[in-house]
Amino acid sequence: MTVILVRHGRSTANTSRTLAGRSPGVALDGVGIEQAKGLVDRLSGVVIESIVHSPLLRCEQTVTPLAVDRGMTPRVDERLIEVDYGQWTGRALEELVEEPLWKVVQQHASAAVFPDGEGLAQVQARSVAAVREHDRRLADEHGRDVAWVACSHGDVIKAILADAVGSHLDGFQRIVTEPGSISVVRYTDTRPFVLRMNDTGADIAGIGGAGSRHGDEQQSVPGGEVGGDRPAVR
Repeated sequence: MTVILVRHGRSTANTSRTLAGRSPGVALDGVGIEQAKGLVDRLSGVVIESIVHSPLLRCEQTVTPLAVDRGMTPRVDERLIEVDYGQWTGRALEELVEEPLWKVVQQHASAAVFPDGEGLAQVQARSVAAVREHDRRLADEHGRDVAWVACSHGDVIKAILADAVGSHLDGFQRIVTEPGSISVVRYTDTRPFVLRMNDTGADIAGIGGAGSRHGDEQQSVPGGEVGGDRPAVR
Protein backbone atom coordinates (compact mmCIF):
# COMPACT_ATOMS: atom_id res chain seq x y z
CA MET A 1 0.00 0.00 0.00
CA THR A 2 1.29 3.44 -0.89
CA VAL A 3 0.41 6.60 1.00
CA ILE A 4 0.97 10.00 -0.60
CA LEU A 5 1.57 12.39 2.28
CA VAL A 6 0.61 15.93 1.31
CA ARG A 7 1.43 18.88 3.50
CA HIS A 8 -1.24 21.54 3.17
CA GLY A 9 -0.50 24.48 0.92
CA ARG A 10 0.97 27.71 2.22
CA SER A 11 -1.31 29.35 4.76
CA THR A 12 -1.79 32.83 6.13
CA ALA A 13 -0.01 31.69 9.30
CA ASN A 14 3.03 30.56 7.31
CA THR A 15 3.51 34.05 5.89
CA SER A 16 2.86 35.81 9.21
CA ARG A 17 5.35 33.47 10.94
CA THR A 18 3.05 32.51 13.76
CA LEU A 19 2.44 29.02 15.16
CA ALA A 20 -1.11 28.43 13.95
CA GLY A 21 -1.55 25.05 15.60
CA ARG A 22 -5.22 24.23 15.81
CA SER A 23 -6.43 27.83 15.63
CA PRO A 24 -9.72 27.86 13.72
CA GLY A 25 -10.10 29.60 10.38
CA VAL A 26 -6.47 29.54 9.25
CA ALA A 27 -6.84 29.39 5.48
CA LEU A 28 -4.59 28.99 2.48
CA ASP A 29 -3.14 32.19 1.07
CA GLY A 30 -2.91 32.92 -2.66
CA VAL A 31 0.14 30.73 -3.14
CA GLY A 32 -1.46 27.92 -1.14
CA ILE A 33 -4.60 28.05 -3.29
CA GLU A 34 -2.47 27.65 -6.41
CA GLN A 35 -0.59 24.77 -4.76
CA ALA A 36 -3.91 23.06 -4.06
CA LYS A 37 -5.00 23.47 -7.67
CA GLY A 38 -1.61 22.21 -8.84
CA LEU A 39 -2.06 19.00 -6.89
CA VAL A 40 -4.52 17.86 -9.57
CA ASP A 41 -1.84 17.87 -12.28
CA ARG A 42 0.91 16.60 -10.00
CA LEU A 43 -1.13 13.48 -9.22
CA SER A 44 -2.66 13.10 -12.68
CA GLY A 45 -0.57 9.99 -13.36
CA VAL A 46 -1.62 8.20 -10.17
CA VAL A 47 -4.78 6.20 -9.50
CA ILE A 48 -5.99 7.24 -6.05
CA GLU A 49 -8.45 5.14 -4.11
CA SER A 50 -8.97 7.34 -1.05
CA ILE A 51 -8.34 10.86 0.21
CA VAL A 52 -8.00 11.42 3.97
CA HIS A 53 -7.23 14.73 5.64
CA SER A 54 -6.86 16.58 8.91
CA PRO A 55 -10.05 18.33 10.01
CA LEU A 56 -8.43 21.77 9.84
CA LEU A 57 -9.51 24.19 7.11
CA ARG A 58 -6.14 24.50 5.38
CA CYS A 59 -6.00 20.75 4.76
CA GLU A 60 -9.60 20.60 3.57
CA GLN A 61 -8.87 23.42 1.12
CA THR A 62 -5.73 21.65 -0.11
CA VAL A 63 -7.47 18.42 -1.12
CA THR A 64 -10.74 19.91 -2.39
CA PRO A 65 -9.62 20.53 -6.01
CA LEU A 66 -8.22 16.99 -6.23
CA ALA A 67 -11.38 15.49 -4.72
CA VAL A 68 -13.59 17.42 -7.15
CA ASP A 69 -11.43 16.37 -10.10
CA ARG A 70 -11.62 12.70 -9.10
CA GLY A 71 -15.26 12.78 -8.03
CA MET A 72 -14.29 11.58 -4.54
CA THR A 73 -15.56 12.39 -1.07
CA PRO A 74 -12.61 12.85 1.30
CA ARG A 75 -12.55 11.32 4.76
CA VAL A 76 -11.64 13.37 7.83
CA ASP A 77 -9.38 11.73 10.41
CA GLU A 78 -8.85 13.55 13.70
CA ARG A 79 -5.57 11.68 14.21
CA LEU A 80 -4.01 13.63 11.33
CA ILE A 81 -4.76 16.98 12.96
CA GLU A 82 -2.02 19.48 13.72
CA VAL A 83 -0.02 19.21 16.94
CA ASP A 84 -1.80 20.65 19.95
CA TYR A 85 0.76 23.30 20.81
CA GLY A 86 -1.18 24.40 23.87
CA GLN A 87 0.02 27.76 25.18
CA TRP A 88 2.31 28.15 22.19
CA THR A 89 -0.64 28.34 19.78
CA GLY A 90 -0.90 31.65 17.95
CA ARG A 91 2.42 33.01 19.21
CA ALA A 92 5.10 34.51 17.00
CA LEU A 93 7.95 32.16 16.15
CA GLU A 94 10.50 34.83 17.04
CA GLU A 95 9.19 34.71 20.62
CA LEU A 96 9.07 30.93 20.82
CA VAL A 97 12.69 30.48 19.80
CA GLU A 98 13.64 32.09 23.11
CA GLU A 99 11.68 29.56 25.16
CA PRO A 100 13.75 26.84 26.93
CA LEU A 101 11.44 24.21 25.44
CA TRP A 102 12.46 25.25 21.93
CA LYS A 103 15.83 23.51 22.25
CA VAL A 104 14.11 20.38 23.51
CA VAL A 105 11.82 20.40 20.48
CA GLN A 106 14.81 20.75 18.18
CA GLN A 107 17.19 18.29 19.84
CA HIS A 108 15.15 15.87 21.99
CA ALA A 109 11.72 15.83 20.36
CA SER A 110 10.62 12.61 22.04
CA ALA A 111 10.69 14.42 25.40
CA ALA A 112 8.93 17.57 24.19
CA VAL A 113 5.49 18.20 25.67
CA PHE A 114 3.89 21.56 24.90
CA PRO A 115 2.42 23.47 27.87
CA ASP A 116 -1.27 22.56 28.14
CA GLY A 117 -0.84 20.68 24.85
CA GLU A 118 0.43 17.31 23.69
CA GLY A 119 3.81 15.67 23.35
CA LEU A 120 5.48 14.99 20.02
CA ALA A 121 5.73 11.29 20.91
CA GLN A 122 1.93 11.27 21.19
CA VAL A 123 1.70 12.96 17.80
CA GLN A 124 3.82 10.27 16.18
CA ALA A 125 1.86 7.46 17.83
CA ARG A 126 -1.55 8.73 16.72
CA SER A 127 -0.53 9.70 13.19
CA VAL A 128 1.36 6.49 12.41
CA ALA A 129 -1.54 4.47 13.80
CA ALA A 130 -3.92 6.38 11.51
CA VAL A 131 -1.83 5.77 8.40
CA ARG A 132 -1.39 2.07 9.10
CA GLU A 133 -5.09 1.65 9.89
CA HIS A 134 -6.13 3.24 6.59
CA ASP A 135 -3.60 1.03 4.83
CA ARG A 136 -5.27 -2.05 6.31
CA ARG A 137 -8.73 -0.75 5.49
CA LEU A 138 -7.85 -0.17 1.84
CA ALA A 139 -6.08 -3.52 1.57
CA ASP A 140 -9.22 -5.23 2.86
CA GLU A 141 -11.49 -3.21 0.56
CA HIS A 142 -9.49 -3.66 -2.64
CA GLY A 143 -7.53 -6.85 -2.10
CA ARG A 144 -4.54 -5.38 -3.88
CA ASP A 145 -1.92 -2.68 -3.68
CA VAL A 146 -3.44 0.81 -3.96
CA ALA A 147 -2.37 4.42 -3.51
CA TRP A 148 -4.13 6.93 -1.31
CA VAL A 149 -3.65 10.51 -0.14
CA ALA A 150 -3.25 11.74 3.43
CA CYS A 151 -3.15 15.52 3.85
CA SER A 152 -1.75 16.77 7.14
CA HIS A 153 0.70 19.20 8.74
CA GLY A 154 4.46 19.67 8.86
CA ASP A 155 5.36 18.14 12.21
CA VAL A 156 2.82 15.35 11.79
CA ILE A 157 4.20 14.30 8.41
CA LYS A 158 7.78 14.55 9.68
CA ALA A 159 6.86 12.20 12.54
CA ILE A 160 5.34 9.70 10.10
CA LEU A 161 8.40 9.86 7.86
CA ALA A 162 10.77 9.41 10.79
CA ASP A 163 8.94 6.21 11.68
CA ALA A 164 9.01 5.05 8.06
CA VAL A 165 12.77 5.48 7.67
CA GLY A 166 13.42 3.85 11.05
CA SER A 167 14.74 7.02 12.64
CA HIS A 168 14.29 7.90 16.30
CA LEU A 169 11.85 10.75 16.79
CA ASP A 170 14.70 12.84 18.19
CA GLY A 171 16.03 13.11 14.63
CA PHE A 172 12.79 14.18 12.99
CA GLN A 173 13.86 17.82 12.72
CA ARG A 174 16.33 16.69 10.05
CA ILE A 175 13.35 16.02 7.78
CA VAL A 176 11.94 18.89 5.72
CA THR A 177 8.31 19.07 4.61
CA GLU A 178 7.52 22.39 2.95
CA PRO A 179 3.98 23.67 2.42
CA GLY A 180 2.47 21.95 -0.59
CA SER A 181 5.12 19.21 -0.61
CA ILE A 182 4.52 15.54 -1.32
CA SER A 183 6.19 12.59 0.39
CA VAL A 184 5.49 8.97 -0.57
CA VAL A 185 5.75 5.87 1.61
CA ARG A 186 5.11 2.34 0.38
CA TYR A 187 4.18 -0.04 3.20
CA THR A 188 4.88 -3.74 2.68
CA ASP A 189 4.48 -6.87 4.82
CA THR A 190 8.05 -6.48 6.07
CA ARG A 191 8.89 -2.78 6.20
CA PRO A 192 8.06 0.67 4.80
CA PHE A 193 10.01 2.12 1.86
CA VAL A 194 10.22 5.91 1.50
CA LEU A 195 9.97 6.71 -2.22
CA ARG A 196 9.76 10.52 -2.08
CA MET A 197 10.35 13.19 0.55
CA ASN A 198 9.47 16.88 0.37
CA ASP A 199 8.80 16.66 -3.36
CA THR A 200 7.68 19.99 -4.81
CA GLY A 201 8.11 19.00 -8.47
CA ALA A 202 5.65 18.72 -11.31
CA ASP A 203 4.29 15.20 -10.86
CA ILE A 204 4.92 11.92 -9.03
CA ALA A 205 3.78 9.45 -11.68
CA GLY A 206 7.20 7.83 -11.41
CA ILE A 207 6.39 6.20 -8.06
CA GLY A 208 5.31 3.18 -10.14
CA GLY A 209 3.74 0.07 -8.68
CA ALA A 210 0.59 0.76 -6.71
CA GLY A 211 -1.54 3.48 -8.17
CA SER A 212 0.48 4.08 -11.34
CA ARG A 213 -1.50 5.09 -14.39
CA HIS A 214 1.47 4.24 -16.59
CA GLY A 215 1.79 0.50 -16.03
CA ASP A 216 1.48 -2.21 -13.43
CA GLU A 217 5.18 -2.75 -12.76
CA GLN A 218 6.04 -3.49 -9.15
CA GLN A 219 9.21 -1.96 -7.72
CA SER A 220 11.21 -4.71 -6.07
CA VAL A 221 13.56 -2.22 -4.44
CA PRO A 222 12.90 1.28 -3.18
CA GLY A 223 14.14 3.73 -5.52
CA GLY A 224 9.04 22.67 6.75
CA GLU A 225 11.56 24.56 5.93
CA VAL A 226 15.31 24.68 6.05
CA GLY A 227 17.82 26.71 8.00
CA GLY A 228 19.15 24.73 10.96
CA ASP A 229 17.72 25.99 14.24
CA ARG A 230 15.82 28.84 12.66
CA PRO A 231 12.14 28.86 13.64
CA ALA A 232 10.20 26.43 11.47
CA VAL A 233 6.88 27.53 10.01
CA ARG A 234 3.93 25.25 10.61
